[in-house]
Amino acid sequence: MPPSLRSADLKLTGLVGTLRCSQLFAGLAAEDLAAVAAFCVRRSLAKDDYLFRQGAPSEGFYIVQQGAINVHRVNAAGKEQVIHVFRTGDSLAEAALASPTGYPADARAVEPSTVLLIPKIPVLALIGRRPDLAMRMLGSMSAHLRVLVGMLDDLTLKDVETRLVNWLVKNRPERGGPIALSGTKRVLAAELGTSSETLSRTLAKLRDQHIITVAAKTITVRDPVALAAILRRNLGES
Repeated sequence: MPPSLRSADLKLTGLVGTLRCSQLFAGLAAEDLAAVAAFCVRRSLAKDDYLFRQGAPSEGFYIVQQGAINVHRVNAAGKEQVIHVFRTGDSLAEAALASPTGYPADARAVEPSTVLLIPKIPVLALIGRRPDLAMRMLGSMSAHLRVLVGMLDDLTLKDVETRLVNWLVKNRPERGGPIALSGTKRVLAAELGTSSETLSRTLAKLRDQHIITVAAKTITVRDPVALAAILRRNLGES
């Protein structure tokens, strides 16, 4: 086999593998995956490169092949609010396929990343032939909406300490152990609607009370009873 054909086969195999690992396409037959792989486009992003801007015409939706994509909006005061950080295997921007106003938010790589663009025109044609794929996409968008609603609920909590404690309680493994941060503390601060400096001070306060320990990529809850007590007190439940 000529090297060029071998390279093309390897590229197609890699694309199919990425699609198969995505919840959106998991379970599709090999020939369907190959059909999608044939028209998807691979894009590489350096850290802080924008994948798309709010209001830009929709080219299609994306699957993260590797890295992390921060989807956010900027409010009238110029403050960035993270909606979600999408990682390997996640799909994003499916809703933009049907939006006449383009992408509803900004998307930026928070680390070197590779994504697959699933172009709008061929994927809409495929959905017309495969209604089951449309149902999968609706399920994926519903999951994104649940994340957004949960984030909005958390942001109604009155202060940074309460939001952070609530996040720690929600994300602490049932059997204990460290909470692995999916991104930097700067990303976590944005998700909690605060600054990196305020987050650092709040983490330090909990650490000094021996409730948590903080490492570069993890936070460990040492005293879950005390943490839960703080949350109940801040919510006025005790």
